[in-house]
Amino acid sequence: MSAERAEGGAGHVAAAAADDDGAGREPGSLRADGVTAGYGGDPVIRSVSVRSDPGRVVSVVGPNGSGKSTLLKALIGILRITQGQVSVGDRDVTNLAPEDMARAGVGYVPQIDDVFAPLTVRENLEMGGYLLSRHEIADRVEHVLAVFPKLGSMLRRPAGKLSGGERKMLAMGRVLMLRPAVFLLDEPTANLAPTIARSLLEEQVTRLAAQGAAVLIVEQRARAVLAVSDYTYVMGGGELRMSGSPAELSASPAFVSSFLGGHRN
Repeated sequence: MSAERAEGGAGHVAAAAADDDGAGREPGSLRADGVTAGYGGDPVIRSVSVRSDPGRVVSVVGPNGSGKSTLLKALIGILRITQGQVSVGDRDVTNLAPEDMARAGVGYVPQIDDVFAPLTVRENLEMGGYLLSRHEIADRVEHVLAVFPKLGSMLRRPAGKLSGGERKMLAMGRVLMLRPAVFLLDEPTANLAPTIARSLLEEQVTRLAAQGAAVLIVEQRARAVLAVSDYTYVMGGGELRMSGSPAELSASPAFVSSFLGGHRN
């Protein structure tokens, strides 16, 4: 289904790609306009436009192989963008290296290899502050523990001994050390039990947005992530198919049948 035909989709996708002169761009907002990228051969994603603003959770859903994770890798600089532009606020960050994206205020939590398993929780957090002074690192650890208080009782525990949900909390805390304005989360609930996945989304992910960050999350659990999202993009075949608020998408028969098992509630 094309974005033009999708219920609730056409106007929202167009709005995300509008405003090309930069007017109205919030400091700390992430915008991707017409991004095309891949792994060296034919593009995997084509002309994808998304945005996330401070204090909002924006999700990207779609079937396996639709290009969701490829999009995040292109935004963070792991993959080269061949067309389009990525900006944070009014700054063009297209094709910056991942370490430069971190300096630009963009944090990335990959689906795998998200923590240093042999290191303790505290050491992982300190590693996350690699751009900071020793004094700043200590202050930031305290801030992270205030955001994710459960980590406070695990500081001496090796990250490899944590549960899946605890590892994801630590991964987000490690990225939070650098005060990113933007969080990119790639399938944070992968391989987690449904109750733990729901808790991670409803508590930890929403807490990042409550701290003022712009959160862009790729997620396979459409129903669960819609419950915490302010806005959602739907990908298929490497392109945007539709987008809208959770209420708008939940009212779309095409979306409901494809992603919510045919049940609106």
